[in-house]
Amino acid sequence: MALRSWWLAHRTSLLRLAIVLMALAAIFRLGYEFSRLLWEPGRTGAIDLRHLHELVEGWFAGRPIYRDLSNAVYPPASYVILWPFLGWLQVTPARWLWAATTVPALGWLVYLTVRESRAATFLERACVALLPLSMYATAVTIGNGQLIVQLLPPLLAGLLLLHRRRRDWRVNVVAAALFLAALVKPSVSAPFFWIALFVSCTVRPALLIALGYLALTLFSASFQEDGLGTLFRDCLARSSDVRGGYANLHEWLATLGLEQANLPASLLALAALGIWTYRHRHRDLWLLLGVTALVARFFMYHRVYDDLLILLPMIALFRIAKSAQSDDGSDVVAGALLVITSMAALAPARLLLFPPPWGWLFATGQTIVWTGILIFLVVQVRREQSPAAEMQQAS
Repeated sequence: MALRSWWLAHRTSLLRLAIVLMALAAIFRLGYEFSRLLWEPGRTGAIDLRHLHELVEGWFAGRPIYRDLSNAVYPPASYVILWPFLGWLQVTPARWLWAATTVPALGWLVYLTVRESRAATFLERACVALLPLSMYATAVTIGNGQLIVQLLPPLLAGLLLLHRRRRDWRVNVVAAALFLAALVKPSVSAPFFWIALFVSCTVRPALLIALGYLALTLFSASFQEDGLGTLFRDCLARSSDVRGGYANLHEWLATLGLEQANLPASLLALAALGIWTYRHRHRDLWLLLGVTALVARFFMYHRVYDDLLILLPMIALFRIAKSAQSDDGSDVVAGALLVITSMAALAPARLLLFPPPWGWLFATGQTIVWTGILIFLVVQVRREQSPAAEMQQAS
């Protein structure tokens, strides 16, 4: 293909240009957002971390936060997971502790990204390493004190451990513990439970995750006067009524005046993902991760910081682009999609706040790009042969 030939002739120069652009974006964005997390005294400085601090403090003080606070959208278990970071400190030292955990979490995420990407040369590894550091979603997450930078590395590490298909109890326990930590924000991590359930050779990890989450929920509920049923009903009512996100099922339903269908629609999307994951459980893990991440981004309310989920399909695209040349040109298509997505990830997220048409263009453009990647990855899963089929052909 002409595009492949052009890439092979210019890839070194293009990789160097990409590295320079992403490095500049990472330096500027991370520097600004860490200062916003640590020192910004105004309303926007560590805004979500301050809200989380209030929620955790109120929860363990017995305050009925689902009735008192409009931003109380996390289930009971989340407050237990967050307590070691927010429950015993005042807001200012909690901001510093959160920053101290963000740095190793970023390093862990970069390490997993490079290791799993199949990047071979120094320039490829440098380019891939800068992907999570330069994305607007990473920056906004840090400045707001949001959760996805902290939860994505343990989520990935746990699922990669389970993919080894070992029946070792210790591996299963570690993987389950890592996944439980990621369940601090179920709207991001819950869709990946299907992979935890189906990619392992045993249901033990999924049972450990379920039992662990139940234990965390029961322990957390003991600090509230209301019963567990009331707590979950109030939590679902709050989370189903959240507004302000973009490019997600809840926002689209609200546009149509169908807000009451938020919860059933999200549950239906999750069920469909579960059926699809089961049917394709023997396919390449990163194809499953990429599709699941995109569904997780679409299936319910999310704001701009949760766009970091798109890092997973970007890794899947890089792996396809690095694979052997294909007759159908899928490696070239994957490379082109990766370039487009990387450019979109460098766009300033502040465009969402601009008057029309800029906010609409940003949201619509990202949605189109992500939908294109989702379609491409689903097609790749359908084309890929399972290990059993490959063995049958070989025999």
